[in-house]
Amino acid sequence: MGPETDRKKLTIVIPVYNEKDTVQKIVESVESVPLDNLEKEIIIVDDCSDDGTAELLKKDSETGRFRVEYHPVNRGKGAALQTGFSLAAGDIILVQDADLEYDPREYPKLLKPILDGRADVVYGSRFAGSEEKRVLFFWHSVGNKLLTLLSNMFTNLNLTDMETGYKVFRREIIKTIQIEENRFGFEPEITAKIAKQKCRIFEVGISYSGRTYAEGKKINWKDGISALICIFKYNLFR
Repeated sequence: MGPETDRKKLTIVIPVYNEKDTVQKIVESVESVPLDNLEKEIIIVDDCSDDGTAELLKKDSETGRFRVEYHPVNRGKGAALQTGFSLAAGDIILVQDADLEYDPREYPKLLKPILDGRADVVYGSRFAGSEEKRVLFFWHSVGNKLLTLLSNMFTNLNLTDMETGYKVFRREIIKTIQIEENRFGFEPEITAKIAKQKCRIFEVGISYSGRTYAEGKKINWKDGISALICIFKYNLFR
């Protein structure tokens, strides 16, 4: 990619809420991904976990392997990402959930369109490509596809998975966007805003190992209603 002085930095922002069973595993997975000529910066934002996650992070962060910020009250995924983005020093910024549904080994394919200079934003699609997916909830997949369809109607994009947790941004893009949504409304909000900026957006197919509610899945039908409202809000009134 060029001399050492041209080495780029990748910031991985990990929003965390009550993930004591998986947060150490996801950090280890992120750290183990080989990325040639990319320096990694890991920023974890604990959104006031009350299950022991924060205590684990405090202990592990003493090694200096990653940075942790703690919210004093629970504010939601969007708020955690706002904090993480504000601290990110990377040329490229990637969102990584802490629940093991998304596999960090797929970073190379997510990063390639940006590193090649072809993309400003990359979405990892759970509904595109031939990668393996865990078979789970029918109505969740229907809801995701309907929200994506409605979002596409306003943005004039042809995304297959607007709600995906894997989103990657060039620094210059995400640093100029003010995120307003504190919860899962982040997904339709950021999609509307990058569409209005005429960003070069790519999708790549990813694997997906979804969780059941017994395993800790947090998003529910109320978040679906909120996403619906956000599609109208950020496409028509912002």
